[in-house]
Amino acid sequence: MDILIKPIVTEKMTTLGADLNRYGFLVRKDANKIQIKQAVEKMYDVSVESVNTMRYGGKAKSRMTKSGVTTGKTKSFKKAIITLAEGETIDFFSNI
Repeated sequence: MDILIKPIVTEKMTTLGADLNRYGFLVRKDANKIQIKQAVEKMYDVSVESVNTMRYGGKAKSRMTKSGVTTGKTKSFKKAIITLAEGETIDFFSNI
């Protein structure tokens, strides 16, 4: 299943994982909460209590180059925050 693109491993998400048992993933834009829940449960063999999703639009960026100002846009993405059942964890660093 290619619904999960990659886990979000930042300082903030690591703190949420340790304190509140929540983990973040970048997911496909057309995935719904049920598909995301099934994908996480299948991939990591855990039980998911809830799924919260957020959609982010791309930001406009510009930079100065030799030939003038170049403008562009970053990609839009969808993020899912997964809350696991009590006593379950996901270890992203176990197979490094």
